[in-house]
Amino acid sequence: MNFWKNLPKPFFVLAPLANVTDAAFRRMIAKYSKTAGPHVFYTEFVSADGLMKGNREVLMKDLIFSEAERPIVAQFFTGSPEMMERAAALAAELGFDGVDINMGCPDRSIEKAGGGAALIKNPKLAQELIAAAKRGAPNLPVSLKTRLGYNKDILEEWLPALLSAEPVAVAIHARTRKEMSKVPARWERVKKAVEIRDAMKSKTLIIGNGDLKDLNDAKEKIKESGADGAMLGRAIFGRPWLFSNSYEYENTASRLQIMVEHTKLFEELLGNVKNFAIMKKHFKAYCEGFPGAKELRIKLMETENAVQVEDIVKKFFS
Repeated sequence: MNFWKNLPKPFFVLAPLANVTDAAFRRMIAKYSKTAGPHVFYTEFVSADGLMKGNREVLMKDLIFSEAERPIVAQFFTGSPEMMERAAALAAELGFDGVDINMGCPDRSIEKAGGGAALIKNPKLAQELIAAAKRGAPNLPVSLKTRLGYNKDILEEWLPALLSAEPVAVAIHARTRKEMSKVPARWERVKKAVEIRDAMKSKTLIIGNGDLKDLNDAKEKIKESGADGAMLGRAIFGRPWLFSNSYEYENTASRLQIMVEHTKLFEELLGNVKNFAIMKKHFKAYCEGFPGAKELRIKLMETENAVQVEDIVKKFFS
């Protein structure tokens, strides 16, 4: 079933962020954003090659999800059509609602293997990967996430090559690989992407991504660009309630209680395979903008488990 066809317009998507949007954080987002969104969840990006040839048991932890997260898309990276086909088949077997291909990650080790942003320089392989994912999961919609270009903006050449392979959706981070996140996202180029799509009479959905502060900002950018939806990433840090567009959890007590809950869930679901240090980037995000936040962050950076975190928060309030 192609769930993308049934999404409201505009729709909002949770970005796939390595060591951020893991099973624990996604579950917190599903709980605190309630029925308001996001309309689509993505997993962290997962190595298709690693799943098939490496430590599958560990990587499978990146593919656990709860029913509350549906529809949920499994995102994979690889430079091998064979590995993509097998990974897509696994996603179907595990019950995912869609498959997404990472064509924008700037990590050098991923690029060296031909995946991520390196695919921008190899449109033929990108098309082969889309076809491979469709073969592996013929009943699941296949989407992708990419950038405007590699060293320079080549949207007018790159996007038509992708659209010709008929993915159901393309999420466009409105910067090049070279720019990383060092320059403002150019949403006027998302608008251009919509124009290219329309000129080709393609049915592919265009999702804009980059520098979105909250849902109101996302709605405005969607309106200006004509995109079908928006993908939010960094804005979710420390705010699992972001997609609810509510301010009820913005107070210090709620933020820190949710942080403790998040930490316990991380330990429960992922503590045996992931380093507790991953939680510390979340601590930085939860602990900001209130008196004593800096001192609290310093103490939390020294913790090694959820018990210690809860104890420090209790002492903070006492």
